[in-house]
Amino acid sequence: MLTRLFDERYAVQRLVLLALCGVGYLVLLRDPAEPRTWISWATDAAALLLTVGCVRWPFAGALALAAVLAVADAGSPVEPVVPAVGASWAVLELALRVPGRRLGTAVAALGLVHVADDWRLLPGETVGVLYNVVMLVGVPVLFGANMRSARELARQAEERAAAQAQRRHADTRAARADERTAIARELHDVLAHHVASIVLRVGVARHVIAGADPRTGAVLDDVHATGSAALADLRRLLILLRDPHAPVGEAAVMSIEPAALPAGIDAAVDRARRGGVTVETAVDPAVSTLDAIRCLAVLRLVQEGLTNVARHAGPEAHARVCLTMRGPVLECEITDDGRGSDDGGASGTGHGIIGLRERVDVIGGTFEAAPIAAGGGGWRIRAVLPPPATSAGRDLTGWPS
Repeated sequence: MLTRLFDERYAVQRLVLLALCGVGYLVLLRDPAEPRTWISWATDAAALLLTVGCVRWPFAGALALAAVLAVADAGSPVEPVVPAVGASWAVLELALRVPGRRLGTAVAALGLVHVADDWRLLPGETVGVLYNVVMLVGVPVLFGANMRSARELARQAEERAAAQAQRRHADTRAARADERTAIARELHDVLAHHVASIVLRVGVARHVIAGADPRTGAVLDDVHATGSAALADLRRLLILLRDPHAPVGEAAVMSIEPAALPAGIDAAVDRARRGGVTVETAVDPAVSTLDAIRCLAVLRLVQEGLTNVARHAGPEAHARVCLTMRGPVLECEITDDGRGSDDGGASGTGHGIIGLRERVDVIGGTFEAAPIAAGGGGWRIRAVLPPPATSAGRDLTGWPS
Protein backbone atom coordinates (compact mmCIF):
# COMPACT_ATOMS: atom_id res chain seq x y z
CA MET A 1 0.00 0.00 0.00
CA LEU A 2 2.83 2.40 0.89
CA THR A 3 4.56 1.65 -2.42
CA ARG A 4 1.38 2.46 -4.32
CA LEU A 5 0.92 5.69 -2.32
CA PHE A 6 4.32 6.90 -3.49
CA ASP A 7 3.89 5.69 -7.05
CA GLU A 8 4.65 8.28 -9.71
CA ARG A 9 1.10 7.92 -11.07
CA TYR A 10 -0.26 9.43 -7.85
CA ALA A 11 2.13 12.40 -7.66
CA VAL A 12 -0.65 14.93 -8.35
CA GLN A 13 -2.92 13.59 -5.61
CA ARG A 14 -0.01 13.29 -3.20
CA LEU A 15 1.24 16.85 -3.60
CA VAL A 16 -2.22 18.41 -3.70
CA LEU A 17 -2.98 16.63 -0.43
CA LEU A 18 0.26 18.02 1.04
CA ALA A 19 -0.71 21.55 -0.02
CA LEU A 20 -4.15 21.12 1.55
CA CYS A 21 -2.48 19.99 4.78
CA GLY A 22 -0.44 23.21 4.71
CA VAL A 23 -3.60 25.25 4.29
CA GLY A 24 -5.19 23.34 7.17
CA TYR A 25 -2.20 24.12 9.36
CA LEU A 26 -2.40 27.83 8.63
CA VAL A 27 -6.14 27.96 9.25
CA LEU A 28 -6.57 25.58 12.19
CA LEU A 29 -3.26 25.04 14.00
CA ARG A 30 -1.39 28.34 13.68
CA ASP A 31 -1.13 30.39 16.85
CA PRO A 32 -3.16 33.57 16.24
CA ALA A 33 -0.80 35.47 18.53
CA GLU A 34 2.17 34.93 16.18
CA PRO A 35 3.71 38.20 14.96
CA ARG A 36 3.32 37.36 11.28
CA THR A 37 4.31 39.83 8.54
CA TRP A 38 3.59 40.03 4.83
CA ILE A 39 6.83 38.09 4.22
CA SER A 40 5.46 35.21 6.35
CA TRP A 41 2.22 35.09 4.38
CA ALA A 42 3.97 35.49 1.02
CA THR A 43 6.48 32.70 1.68
CA ASP A 44 3.72 30.40 2.94
CA ALA A 45 1.62 31.03 -0.17
CA ALA A 46 4.63 30.58 -2.46
CA ALA A 47 5.51 27.31 -0.73
CA LEU A 48 1.96 25.97 -1.23
CA LEU A 49 1.96 26.87 -4.93
CA LEU A 50 5.45 25.51 -5.56
CA THR A 51 4.57 22.24 -3.80
CA VAL A 52 1.87 21.62 -6.39
CA GLY A 53 4.27 22.73 -9.14
CA CYS A 54 6.67 19.93 -8.17
CA VAL A 55 4.31 17.55 -9.98
CA ARG A 56 5.46 18.94 -13.32
CA TRP A 57 8.92 20.30 -12.45
CA PRO A 58 10.36 18.39 -9.47
CA PHE A 59 13.94 19.70 -9.80
CA ALA A 60 13.02 23.33 -10.38
CA GLY A 61 10.38 23.12 -7.67
CA ALA A 62 12.87 21.76 -5.12
CA LEU A 63 15.35 24.58 -5.83
CA ALA A 64 12.58 27.20 -5.71
CA LEU A 65 11.30 25.89 -2.38
CA ALA A 66 14.82 25.98 -0.97
CA ALA A 67 15.02 29.64 -2.04
CA VAL A 68 11.61 30.41 -0.49
CA LEU A 69 12.76 28.78 2.75
CA ALA A 70 15.90 30.92 2.71
CA VAL A 71 13.80 34.09 2.32
CA ALA A 72 11.46 32.97 5.12
CA ASP A 73 14.39 32.20 7.44
CA ALA A 74 15.86 35.65 6.76
CA GLY A 75 12.74 37.83 6.83
CA SER A 76 9.92 36.08 8.70
CA PRO A 77 9.65 36.66 12.45
CA VAL A 78 7.97 33.25 12.99
CA GLU A 79 9.10 29.68 12.36
CA PRO A 80 8.59 28.95 8.63
CA VAL A 81 6.82 25.61 9.09
CA VAL A 82 5.06 25.50 5.71
CA PRO A 83 8.17 26.37 3.59
CA ALA A 84 10.32 23.95 5.61
CA VAL A 85 7.93 21.03 5.19
CA GLY A 86 7.41 21.89 1.52
CA ALA A 87 11.16 21.98 0.84
CA SER A 88 11.74 18.65 2.61
CA TRP A 89 8.90 17.02 0.68
CA ALA A 90 10.26 18.47 -2.57
CA VAL A 91 13.59 16.66 -2.15
CA LEU A 92 11.65 13.50 -1.27
CA GLU A 93 9.73 13.79 -4.56
CA LEU A 94 12.99 14.41 -6.38
CA ALA A 95 14.52 11.28 -4.84
CA LEU A 96 11.43 9.33 -5.89
CA ARG A 97 11.50 10.45 -9.50
CA VAL A 98 14.80 12.12 -10.54
CA PRO A 99 17.92 10.52 -9.03
CA GLY A 100 21.46 11.56 -9.91
CA ARG A 101 23.15 14.95 -10.13
CA ARG A 102 19.99 17.02 -9.93
CA LEU A 103 19.05 15.29 -6.68
CA GLY A 104 22.52 16.00 -5.30
CA THR A 105 22.26 19.66 -6.32
CA ALA A 106 18.88 20.10 -4.62
CA VAL A 107 20.05 18.30 -1.47
CA ALA A 108 23.16 20.49 -1.27
CA ALA A 109 21.12 23.68 -1.77
CA LEU A 110 18.58 22.79 0.91
CA GLY A 111 21.32 21.66 3.30
CA LEU A 112 23.12 24.99 2.89
CA VAL A 113 19.87 26.86 3.60
CA HIS A 114 19.43 25.02 6.91
CA VAL A 115 23.07 25.49 7.89
CA ALA A 116 22.92 29.19 7.02
CA ASP A 117 19.85 29.60 9.23
CA ASP A 118 21.63 27.95 12.18
CA TRP A 119 25.15 29.38 11.62
CA ARG A 120 24.89 31.43 14.83
CA LEU A 121 24.74 28.16 16.79
CA LEU A 122 28.09 27.00 15.41
CA PRO A 123 30.42 25.61 16.59
CA GLY A 124 28.90 25.10 20.01
CA GLU A 125 25.81 23.18 18.83
CA THR A 126 27.27 21.49 15.76
CA VAL A 127 25.65 18.17 16.62
CA GLY A 128 22.23 19.79 16.88
CA VAL A 129 22.65 21.58 13.56
CA LEU A 130 23.75 18.39 11.83
CA TYR A 131 20.82 16.49 13.36
CA ASN A 132 18.45 19.17 12.04
CA VAL A 133 19.93 18.83 8.53
CA VAL A 134 19.74 15.03 8.65
CA MET A 135 16.10 15.03 9.76
CA LEU A 136 14.90 17.72 7.32
CA VAL A 137 17.04 16.74 4.32
CA GLY A 138 18.69 13.34 4.74
CA VAL A 139 15.70 11.34 5.97
CA PRO A 140 13.37 12.49 3.14
CA VAL A 141 16.06 11.69 0.57
CA LEU A 142 16.72 8.25 2.04
CA PHE A 143 13.00 7.50 2.23
CA GLY A 144 12.44 8.59 -1.38
CA ALA A 145 15.43 6.60 -2.64
CA ASN A 146 14.22 3.51 -0.75
CA MET A 147 10.73 3.82 -2.22
CA ARG A 148 12.19 4.28 -5.71
CA SER A 149 14.31 1.14 -5.28
CA ALA A 150 11.29 -0.83 -4.06
CA ARG A 151 9.28 0.38 -7.03
CA GLU A 152 12.07 -0.57 -9.42
CA LEU A 153 12.39 -4.02 -7.87
CA ALA A 154 8.62 -4.53 -8.21
CA ARG A 155 8.77 -3.49 -11.86
CA GLN A 156 11.65 -5.87 -12.53
CA ALA A 157 9.76 -8.69 -10.79
CA GLU A 158 6.73 -8.02 -13.00
CA GLU A 159 8.90 -8.05 -16.10
CA ARG A 160 10.51 -11.33 -15.06
CA ALA A 161 7.10 -12.85 -14.35
CA ALA A 162 5.82 -11.68 -17.74
CA ALA A 163 8.91 -13.09 -19.48
CA GLN A 164 8.51 -16.41 -17.66
CA ALA A 165 4.83 -16.53 -18.61
CA GLN A 166 5.75 -15.91 -22.24
CA ARG A 167 8.35 -18.66 -22.13
CA ARG A 168 5.88 -21.08 -20.55
CA HIS A 169 3.32 -20.13 -23.18
CA ALA A 170 5.87 -20.67 -25.94
CA ASP A 171 6.86 -24.03 -24.45
CA THR A 172 3.22 -25.04 -24.20
CA ARG A 173 2.54 -24.05 -27.79
CA ALA A 174 5.63 -25.96 -28.93
CA ALA A 175 4.51 -29.04 -27.00
CA ARG A 176 1.04 -28.83 -28.51
CA ALA A 177 2.50 -28.36 -31.96
CA ASP A 178 4.64 -31.47 -31.45
CA GLU A 179 1.58 -33.36 -30.24
CA ARG A 180 -0.45 -32.27 -33.25
CA THR A 181 2.36 -33.24 -35.58
CA ALA A 182 2.58 -36.68 -33.95
CA ILE A 183 -1.19 -37.16 -34.26
CA ALA A 184 -1.08 -36.05 -37.87
CA ARG A 185 1.74 -38.50 -38.58
CA GLU A 186 -0.18 -41.37 -37.01
CA LEU A 187 -3.36 -40.47 -38.90
CA HIS A 188 -1.42 -40.33 -42.15
CA ASP A 189 0.56 -43.52 -41.58
CA VAL A 190 -2.30 -45.64 -40.21
CA LEU A 191 -5.81 -44.39 -40.83
CA ALA A 192 -5.36 -42.45 -44.06
CA HIS A 193 -3.26 -45.24 -45.52
CA HIS A 194 -5.94 -47.85 -44.82
CA VAL A 195 -8.79 -45.66 -46.07
CA ALA A 196 -6.88 -44.99 -49.28
CA SER A 197 -6.28 -48.72 -49.66
CA ILE A 198 -10.01 -49.42 -49.19
CA VAL A 199 -10.98 -46.80 -51.77
CA LEU A 200 -8.46 -48.23 -54.25
CA ARG A 201 -9.66 -51.82 -53.79
CA VAL A 202 -13.31 -50.83 -54.08
CA GLY A 203 -12.47 -49.03 -57.30
CA VAL A 204 -10.78 -52.16 -58.61
CA ALA A 205 -13.80 -54.26 -57.57
CA ARG A 206 -16.14 -51.94 -59.51
CA HIS A 207 -14.25 -52.70 -62.70
CA VAL A 208 -13.74 -56.41 -62.02
CA ILE A 209 -17.45 -57.13 -61.43
CA ALA A 210 -18.80 -54.54 -63.85
CA GLY A 211 -21.42 -57.02 -65.19
CA ALA A 212 -22.77 -58.07 -61.79
CA ASP A 213 -26.12 -57.24 -60.24
CA PRO A 214 -26.80 -53.46 -60.55
CA ARG A 215 -27.56 -53.33 -56.85
CA THR A 216 -24.07 -54.60 -56.12
CA GLY A 217 -22.64 -51.92 -58.38
CA ALA A 218 -24.70 -49.26 -56.60
CA VAL A 219 -23.41 -50.41 -53.21
CA LEU A 220 -19.81 -50.36 -54.45
CA ASP A 221 -20.30 -46.91 -55.94
CA ASP A 222 -21.66 -45.67 -52.63
CA VAL A 223 -18.78 -47.24 -50.67
CA HIS A 224 -16.28 -45.74 -53.10
CA ALA A 225 -17.84 -42.26 -52.83
CA THR A 226 -18.02 -42.45 -49.04
CA GLY A 227 -14.41 -43.61 -48.76
CA SER A 228 -13.24 -40.86 -51.12
CA ALA A 229 -15.07 -38.23 -49.07
CA ALA A 230 -13.60 -39.63 -45.85
CA LEU A 231 -10.13 -39.57 -47.36
CA ALA A 232 -10.61 -35.93 -48.41
CA ASP A 233 -11.77 -35.04 -44.89
CA LEU A 234 -8.73 -36.80 -43.42
CA ARG A 235 -6.41 -34.82 -45.67
CA ARG A 236 -8.03 -31.56 -44.59
CA LEU A 237 -7.75 -32.64 -40.95
CA LEU A 238 -4.06 -33.36 -41.48
CA ILE A 239 -3.61 -29.82 -42.81
CA LEU A 240 -5.24 -28.40 -39.67
CA LEU A 241 -3.14 -30.58 -37.38
CA ARG A 242 0.13 -29.68 -39.07
CA ASP A 243 -0.68 -25.95 -39.20
CA PRO A 244 -2.49 -24.92 -35.98
CA HIS A 245 -2.16 -21.24 -36.96
CA ALA A 246 -4.24 -21.66 -40.11
CA PRO A 247 -7.12 -19.13 -40.21
CA VAL A 248 -10.26 -20.65 -38.71
CA GLY A 249 -12.56 -19.36 -41.42
CA GLU A 250 -10.34 -20.69 -44.17
CA ALA A 251 -10.10 -24.08 -42.49
CA ALA A 252 -13.86 -24.33 -42.21
CA VAL A 253 -14.48 -23.24 -45.79
CA MET A 254 -12.06 -25.90 -46.95
CA SER A 255 -14.44 -28.44 -45.44
CA ILE A 256 -17.77 -27.05 -46.68
CA GLU A 257 -18.96 -23.89 -48.38
CA PRO A 258 -22.05 -22.34 -46.70
CA ALA A 259 -24.02 -22.41 -49.94
CA ALA A 260 -23.28 -26.13 -50.26
CA LEU A 261 -24.85 -27.02 -46.90
CA PRO A 262 -28.31 -27.95 -48.29
CA ALA A 263 -26.71 -30.26 -50.83
CA GLY A 264 -24.59 -31.88 -48.12
CA ILE A 265 -27.69 -32.46 -45.98
CA ASP A 266 -29.54 -33.95 -48.96
CA ALA A 267 -26.63 -36.32 -49.57
CA ALA A 268 -26.68 -37.49 -45.94
CA VAL A 269 -30.46 -38.00 -46.10
CA ASP A 270 -30.18 -39.97 -49.37
CA ARG A 271 -27.52 -42.19 -47.87
CA ALA A 272 -29.78 -42.95 -44.89
CA ARG A 273 -32.73 -43.68 -47.17
CA ARG A 274 -30.64 -46.10 -49.21
CA GLY A 275 -30.01 -47.90 -45.95
CA GLY A 276 -33.75 -48.36 -45.45
CA VAL A 277 -34.49 -45.47 -43.06
CA THR A 278 -37.50 -43.29 -43.79
CA VAL A 279 -36.37 -39.71 -43.37
CA GLU A 280 -38.45 -36.55 -43.26
CA THR A 281 -36.77 -33.17 -43.45
CA ALA A 282 -37.78 -29.66 -42.46
CA VAL A 283 -34.85 -27.44 -43.39
CA ASP A 284 -35.12 -23.68 -43.04
CA PRO A 285 -33.82 -22.08 -46.27
CA ALA A 286 -31.95 -19.54 -44.16
CA VAL A 287 -29.40 -22.21 -43.13
CA SER A 288 -27.55 -21.50 -46.38
CA THR A 289 -26.57 -18.12 -44.90
CA LEU A 290 -24.77 -19.62 -41.92
CA ASP A 291 -21.06 -19.05 -41.41
CA ALA A 292 -18.69 -21.84 -42.42
CA ILE A 293 -18.02 -23.02 -38.86
CA ARG A 294 -21.67 -23.65 -38.05
CA CYS A 295 -22.26 -25.11 -41.53
CA LEU A 296 -19.68 -27.79 -40.82
CA ALA A 297 -21.14 -28.45 -37.36
CA VAL A 298 -24.69 -28.81 -38.78
CA LEU A 299 -23.54 -31.19 -41.50
CA ARG A 300 -21.72 -33.38 -38.98
CA LEU A 301 -24.78 -33.38 -36.69
CA VAL A 302 -27.04 -34.57 -39.51
CA GLN A 303 -24.57 -37.15 -40.77
CA GLU A 304 -23.85 -38.63 -37.33
CA GLY A 305 -27.49 -38.47 -36.25
CA LEU A 306 -28.78 -40.35 -39.30
CA THR A 307 -25.91 -42.83 -39.05
CA ASN A 308 -26.97 -43.59 -35.48
CA VAL A 309 -30.59 -44.06 -36.60
CA ALA A 310 -29.57 -46.51 -39.32
CA ARG A 311 -27.23 -48.37 -36.98
CA HIS A 312 -29.33 -48.61 -33.83
CA ALA A 313 -32.98 -47.92 -34.65
CA GLY A 314 -33.36 -50.57 -37.33
CA PRO A 315 -33.80 -50.54 -41.14
CA GLU A 316 -37.50 -49.69 -40.87
CA ALA A 317 -37.05 -46.73 -38.57
CA HIS A 318 -38.56 -43.34 -39.20
CA ALA A 319 -36.41 -40.26 -38.63
CA ARG A 320 -37.01 -36.53 -38.85
CA VAL A 321 -34.40 -33.83 -39.44
CA CYS A 322 -35.47 -30.32 -38.44
CA LEU A 323 -33.24 -27.27 -38.91
CA THR A 324 -34.75 -23.98 -37.75
CA MET A 325 -33.30 -20.46 -37.68
CA ARG A 326 -34.53 -18.35 -34.78
CA GLY A 327 -32.94 -15.05 -35.57
CA PRO A 328 -29.18 -15.61 -35.64
CA VAL A 329 -29.48 -18.83 -33.58
CA LEU A 330 -29.78 -22.22 -35.26
CA GLU A 331 -31.73 -25.10 -33.71
CA CYS A 332 -30.95 -28.57 -35.05
CA GLU A 333 -33.08 -31.54 -34.00
CA ILE A 334 -32.90 -35.15 -35.22
CA THR A 335 -35.46 -37.63 -33.88
CA ASP A 336 -36.34 -41.26 -34.60
CA ASP A 337 -38.99 -43.72 -33.43
CA GLY A 338 -36.41 -46.28 -32.28
CA ARG A 339 -38.40 -49.29 -33.49
CA GLY A 340 -35.44 -51.57 -33.98
CA SER A 341 -33.62 -50.94 -30.70
CA ASP A 342 -34.14 -49.77 -27.18
CA ASP A 343 -31.12 -47.56 -27.63
CA GLY A 344 -31.00 -45.10 -30.49
CA GLY A 345 -27.27 -44.80 -30.11
CA ALA A 346 -27.53 -41.33 -28.61
CA SER A 347 -26.73 -42.28 -25.07
CA GLY A 348 -23.50 -40.37 -25.28
CA THR A 349 -21.20 -43.38 -24.83
CA GLY A 350 -20.14 -43.64 -28.48
CA HIS A 351 -17.27 -41.66 -29.95
CA GLY A 352 -19.56 -40.10 -32.56
CA ILE A 353 -21.88 -38.54 -30.00
CA ILE A 354 -18.94 -37.48 -27.86
CA GLY A 355 -17.38 -35.83 -30.89
CA LEU A 356 -20.63 -34.00 -31.68
CA ARG A 357 -20.91 -32.79 -28.11
CA GLU A 358 -17.35 -31.48 -28.17
CA ARG A 359 -17.84 -29.84 -31.57
CA VAL A 360 -20.96 -27.99 -30.38
CA ASP A 361 -19.31 -27.03 -27.09
CA VAL A 362 -16.31 -25.56 -28.92
CA ILE A 363 -18.51 -23.04 -30.75
CA GLY A 364 -20.36 -22.13 -27.57
CA GLY A 365 -23.59 -24.06 -28.21
CA THR A 366 -25.64 -26.57 -26.24
CA PHE A 367 -26.08 -30.26 -27.06
CA GLU A 368 -28.57 -32.84 -25.83
CA ALA A 369 -28.87 -36.53 -26.65
CA ALA A 370 -31.55 -38.46 -24.79
CA PRO A 371 -34.55 -40.77 -25.25
CA ILE A 372 -37.79 -39.11 -26.24
CA ALA A 373 -39.76 -41.08 -23.67
CA ALA A 374 -38.80 -43.17 -20.66
CA GLY A 375 -38.19 -46.82 -21.47
CA GLY A 376 -37.05 -46.27 -25.07
CA GLY A 377 -39.19 -45.84 -28.15
CA GLY A 378 -37.22 -43.13 -29.87
CA TRP A 379 -34.23 -40.83 -29.44
CA ARG A 380 -33.60 -37.16 -29.94
CA ILE A 381 -30.41 -35.28 -30.74
CA ARG A 382 -30.81 -31.53 -30.27
CA ALA A 383 -28.22 -28.77 -30.64
CA VAL A 384 -28.48 -24.99 -30.39
CA LEU A 385 -25.72 -23.08 -32.19
CA PRO A 386 -25.21 -19.40 -31.28
CA PRO A 387 -23.98 -16.74 -33.71
CA PRO A 388 -20.20 -16.40 -34.15
CA ALA A 389 -19.96 -13.39 -31.82
CA THR A 390 -20.87 -15.63 -28.87
CA SER A 391 -17.79 -17.75 -29.57
CA ALA A 392 -15.32 -14.87 -29.86
CA GLY A 393 -11.88 -15.62 -28.55
CA ARG A 394 -12.19 -19.41 -28.84
CA ASP A 395 -10.24 -21.69 -31.14
CA LEU A 396 -13.03 -22.97 -33.37
CA THR A 397 -10.93 -25.68 -34.91
CA GLY A 398 -11.62 -27.65 -31.75
CA TRP A 399 -8.05 -27.57 -30.49
CA PRO A 400 -6.75 -25.61 -27.50
CA SER A 401 -4.83 -22.48 -28.50
